[in-house]
Amino acid sequence: MSQAAQRTGVPRQRKADDAHLRDLGYEPELTRRMGPFGNFAISFSVISILSGCMTLYGFGMNTGGPSVMIWGWVAVGALVLCVGLGLAEVTSAYPTSGALYYMAHQLGGKRWGWYTGWLNLLGLLGAIAGIDYGAALFTGAFMNLQWGFTPTPEKTLAIFAVILLVHAVLNLFGVRLVSILNSVSVWWHLIGVVVIVGALVIVPSEHQSAGFVFTEFNNGTGWSSPFYVAAIGLLLAQYTFSGYDASAHLSEETTQAQVNSAKGIVRSIWVSWIAGLVLLLGLTFAIQDYAGTLGSSTGVPPAQIFIDALGVSAAKALLLVVIVAQLFCGNAEVAATSRMVFAFSRDGALPGSRQWRRVSSRTGIPTMAVLLSVVVAFVLALPSLYSVTAYGAVTAINVIGITPAYAIPILLRRRAGDRFTPGPWQLGRWSKPIGWIAVVWVAVITVVFCLPQASPVTVDTFNYASVALVAVLLLATVSWWNHGRRSYTPPTYNADPELEDLSKDLV
Repeated sequence: MSQAAQRTGVPRQRKADDAHLRDLGYEPELTRRMGPFGNFAISFSVISILSGCMTLYGFGMNTGGPSVMIWGWVAVGALVLCVGLGLAEVTSAYPTSGALYYMAHQLGGKRWGWYTGWLNLLGLLGAIAGIDYGAALFTGAFMNLQWGFTPTPEKTLAIFAVILLVHAVLNLFGVRLVSILNSVSVWWHLIGVVVIVGALVIVPSEHQSAGFVFTEFNNGTGWSSPFYVAAIGLLLAQYTFSGYDASAHLSEETTQAQVNSAKGIVRSIWVSWIAGLVLLLGLTFAIQDYAGTLGSSTGVPPAQIFIDALGVSAAKALLLVVIVAQLFCGNAEVAATSRMVFAFSRDGALPGSRQWRRVSSRTGIPTMAVLLSVVVAFVLALPSLYSVTAYGAVTAINVIGITPAYAIPILLRRRAGDRFTPGPWQLGRWSKPIGWIAVVWVAVITVVFCLPQASPVTVDTFNYASVALVAVLLLATVSWWNHGRRSYTPPTYNADPELEDLSKDLV
């Protein structure tokens, strides 16, 4: 295709995208400057294998060890891919910034949309807190190695605040910058994995055996059942494989959104699946001292692997690679969350909706939604000053909120049957089996998220994810009866033009 034809085709496609958005009930307010790679890149950046795998690697070492980390990654990746495929099919039909809750509303009704929206929103806000606080912890570990810095809770929170501020500023410049940063993030992650694994393969004189990496089981949880421990150990992979709904949340800023947003979800999962497996294998083969790594004075087991295998100087360099990747991840998560805040406010779901739905005429960015997202994330991290357990309870909102929200549109799509009109990207005859696999898996892993992870169960070891889930549902219920049933007014989309025209004539 000639450059002239491409220049003509892009505006035409944008007009078609905006026309479909109007059919869905929304007037275009955001700017479409994101192409297919940029849409894939934002979900890939949010998944961020260099964030999730690194942050939870110590958890995996303690909860099942190498065999559960490696085989769990393979199994969970395949099941999450089913969830992504099912979600992508529904996204192709309903590409809006509201994403999951809008899909649930169209397929199940107003109440379904409301509860899905609150689960998704609080999960996204918890994700910002978890990602950027993790980046603050790794930054503290690097500063400890470099300058002898002591990362107290107060200092870590201060680093966290600076990171949030940087992400807010970057997001206020416009979606074009966000798209560029996410594109850089893809290559940073992939090249970073190659550099880290390459160094861990080439430099150390000794490596663990294949038998250790693929069969070694380690249980430091206090529970006696290997099956129970292995189930809990799956959370390393499941926690990492989250955030791919970002492609859907940025669909109103993506060209050819019905196809590119769906493909962005699926591509981000399978690329992360492969790259994450390579990373986990590289780290695990390079462990020099298992107990020493778990009890690392840095507080970050992967950092100890780097130190033992490569030396302090190389360890600091690789830590910088990881920290930058985490910063990319947090920036992408702020973008996705702000679009959810914007969309939910556009439909009257949040108190003060008029403020949060404002879009800057200069940048095309929902400015107040960006600011609200980072402020709430900061508030969620405040308990870290007093208790790691309390902070864990707050950030549990991330995984326990966002994971069920993924399955609801897929479940409702299956329940709708032939009433669902698919978009141009669809699964065909595979839609039904993949959809049910996705729904069953999310139901199972949601239960696993709520199981106690250490024995004996005390105030400090209790898994507060179940409390977080109840709190989210209670908040959604109270806000529904307080104002949601009156103020929440998402449009209803009917894909059949004849029925739509008929409904306009009904009184």
